[in-house]
Amino acid sequence: MDFDCKTARGDSSSVNCSCIVTEGTVVQAKPVSHNGKAKHWNSLSTLNNQKCSYELLSDPKKNVETSDGETASKCDSWCFTDLPSALVCEVLEHLDPKELGIVSCVSTLLHTLATDHQGWKKFYCERWGIPTPPVTLNGPLVPGGTSDWKSWKTLFVEREFRSKSFMGRFSVDVLRDHSEDVRTVFLLASVNLIFTGGNDSVIRMWDLEEGLLIDKSRPLCCTIRAIAADTRLLVTAGTNAFIHCWRAVEGNSYPFHISGNGTDQSPEFRLWGHEGPVTCLALDSLRIFSGSWDMTVRVWDRSEMKCVQKFMHADWVWSVAPHGNTVASTAGRDAYVWDIRSSELENVISNAHYGNAFSLARTHLADVLFTGGEDGAIRLFNVSEVSDDEDIKPAATWVPHTGPVHSLAFEYPWLVSASSDGRVALIDLRKLLTPRKSSKQPFRVKNFDPSSIEPPQRMLHGFGCDLFSVAIGADRIVCGGEDGAVKVWNFSEALEIEKRAQALRSMRQENRMRRKKAQVEMNANGRRSDQCGSIAMKRNQLKGDKSVTWHSKRAINDKVKS
Repeated sequence: MDFDCKTARGDSSSVNCSCIVTEGTVVQAKPVSHNGKAKHWNSLSTLNNQKCSYELLSDPKKNVETSDGETASKCDSWCFTDLPSALVCEVLEHLDPKELGIVSCVSTLLHTLATDHQGWKKFYCERWGIPTPPVTLNGPLVPGGTSDWKSWKTLFVEREFRSKSFMGRFSVDVLRDHSEDVRTVFLLASVNLIFTGGNDSVIRMWDLEEGLLIDKSRPLCCTIRAIAADTRLLVTAGTNAFIHCWRAVEGNSYPFHISGNGTDQSPEFRLWGHEGPVTCLALDSLRIFSGSWDMTVRVWDRSEMKCVQKFMHADWVWSVAPHGNTVASTAGRDAYVWDIRSSELENVISNAHYGNAFSLARTHLADVLFTGGEDGAIRLFNVSEVSDDEDIKPAATWVPHTGPVHSLAFEYPWLVSASSDGRVALIDLRKLLTPRKSSKQPFRVKNFDPSSIEPPQRMLHGFGCDLFSVAIGADRIVCGGEDGAVKVWNFSEALEIEKRAQALRSMRQENRMRRKKAQVEMNANGRRSDQCGSIAMKRNQLKGDKSVTWHSKRAINDKVKS
C-alpha cells in the first residue's frame, strides 16, 4: 500500500513510501524538517501478540537544497482509519466484544464499521445459538432475519445485559393443574410457551407471560419423562417406549394444537423403536435424539421420521445432549460422546459420578460437558483436547446439593441445577469460559485449582419437595417437582428495579455533593458552618444574662417596697 508525501512547491521530489501494514497498526508520516532533512516513518501502536514489520522501499534524500523563498515540503498524516474499510474489518475480526465496543467509541467511522461488523453475529451465536424467528399471530413463521429485525450488535448487547438479571429481585408464579408429580418441563422462549408433563400422562401447554393454561393433550397412558420442542415440532416420550409428536399448525395463535379438538388437521403421530421407557429427548434442525432404559440412544431423521442410527451403551441411558455433529449421553455412572457422521465413539468419561449420572448439559461455546449425579455433585469436563490414552478429569466440581441432581440447564453464562433436596443452584461460568483468538474453538476452559472454584452465586430455596426438571430462558427459570406444581421465577423486572435503585443512589450522591459544595463556598466566604450555632449560643447567653438582670432588678425592687 503506497503512502505519498505531497510537496508544497520547490524542486524537492515527492517521497513515495510503501509499507506492509499488519492488523491493528496506526501509521503516521512525520513532516520534513525545516532544514530539509527527511525523517523515517514510525509506527505508533500495534495490537497485542501481533508481529508488525515495516519496510521502507524508497531511499529519501537526506539533504535537499531549497531556495530562500520556498517553504519546506510537508507530508500528510495518516492513521488507522485511512486504511481501506475491508482491511479495517479484517483487523476488527480479531477483537472480542469488549474491545470491539471500545473501538466503536473512537470515531464516527469506526463506530459505523464496528456496529455493522459481522463479528457480533459470531459472538451471539457462540453464546446463545441462532435466534429463532418470531411467529406471527395469524400466520406462519417469519422467514429469515433476526428477532424484531434488530442488528446483531443490538441483540448481543440486550441479551448480555439481560443475563445480569438473575442476580436481582424476582417474583414467583405457581402454575397448578397437574394432579401428580411433574417429571419434566420445557421452556420454548422464542414463542413464550412452557410444556410440562408427569405421572398424570397429560401434556400441558402454558403461556409464559400470563401464566395461563393454553391447551392440554389427551391422556397418553404413561408417565411422561421427557419433552423437547422447537417452533416446528413438539416431541414427548415416557414409559410406554414410544415418542409422541405434534407438528406445528399454521394459522393459529400458538404453533401447536395438542388437544386435537376443533381442527381438521392431524398433526399427531408416534415413533416406535425403543424397547424400554424413554427417559430423555433432544432436537436439532435435522434430527431427533432419544435415550432409553433399553441402553440405546437413537437418532431419528426429521424429514423421513425414521431411525437412522443407534448407539449402544452398557447401562440405562439417563440423558442426551447434541452439539453440532456430536451427541453426548450419560448411562450409569459414565458419560459418552459420539460422532454422528462416523457413528463411532469419540470419548468416554468413566466414573463421572459416585452413582448414576442423571443429568447432562452442553453449551454453544466449546466441547464442554456438564454432568449432575446421584452424589449431588455437578462436574465440568473439557473434551476438546483429550488424547485416546488420557483419562478425562473434571475441570471443575461443585457440590451445592445434598441430594441427587436430576436436571441441568444452561443459558450463557448461567448453569442451573435442580435436585431432590428441593433447591435450585445458579452458577456463573464467565470466569471459567474465556475467549480464545482461534475461530475453530472460540472459547476455552481456564485451568483452575479445584480449591479456588467459586461456589454457586445463588441458591433458590423454599420448595420442600423433590425437584425433577429445570429449564432456563433469558429472564425466566422454570421448575417442576413431586408436589405437582410448576414454579416460574420471573427476573424480567430485576434490571428495572436496579435502575430505580441506582437512580435513587445517584440522587443521594448528588445531594451530598451539593451540600459539600455549599459548605466549601461558605468556608471560602468566611462564614463557617459552625458560626450559626455559635451565634445562636451567644444570643441564648445574652438572653440568659438579660433574664438574670431582670430577676435581680425585680428582687431589688421587692426589697425597696418592703
